[in-house]
Amino acid sequence: MQNILSMKIDIIYENDDLLIVNKPAGLLVIPDRFNNELPSLNKLLEKQLGQRVYVVHRLDRDTSGVICFAKTEEAHKHLSDQFQNHKAEKYYTGLVNGRVLQQEGSIDSPITYHPSNNGAMVIHKKGKESLTDYAIAEQWPLYTLLNFRIHTGRTHQIRVHMQSIGHPIVCDELYGDGKPFYLSNIKKKYNHSLKKDERPLLSRLALHARNLVIAGMDGTTITAEAPLPKDINACVTQLNKWSVAV
Repeated sequence: MQNILSMKIDIIYENDDLLIVNKPAGLLVIPDRFNNELPSLNKLLEKQLGQRVYVVHRLDRDTSGVICFAKTEEAHKHLSDQFQNHKAEKYYTGLVNGRVLQQEGSIDSPITYHPSNNGAMVIHKKGKESLTDYAIAEQWPLYTLLNFRIHTGRTHQIRVHMQSIGHPIVCDELYGDGKPFYLSNIKKKYNHSLKKDERPLLSRLALHARNLVIAGMDGTTITAEAPLPKDINACVTQLNKWSVAV
């Protein structure tokens, strides 16, 4: 907890109206309504900047990457309009289970709240319009690295859509098996006597918000990018080393 409270948030872009930061995985965007003592990104930013910031959009707790905040009420209204009307361009990268057969595709399936599983979402014909584009970045026998663009911003959109085509995001406890990513998963000659003490390369949702394109208050285009984080990148490195590319 103390390490999180003293964490310095990486600011990618900032002007008088807004700022865009690289959110660490495992950090809530806003305080938990059931536990206000948990640290949150907006409160850490306010402490770091010495001023109030306004939440414009959100990322899941275990998703890393680009997220923007407004610094004024006027900017908050301006930015919120872009997200609500799907004018902001949002790009992600994620590691999914299995080989994705199509090089690229789109999933156009409405999403709504799950009727019995609290906190989960589900595809349903009466849900809200949800559109996700995907394209293969890299692929191996058991895993695929995908680039995504979401044209809508539904809760858990990418996670639900990927589950729907049989390729859940790696380490997704809600829509997949939730199993951590171990080197022993892919290294054929791994010494399994060491597995008991093996540390996972990745134990959180393998999803990263890579790029964000928005319009500033003066109408200029602002583009921000956050590189693939170390934990997901470590998985990619080991997959390239130990897996036979397909």
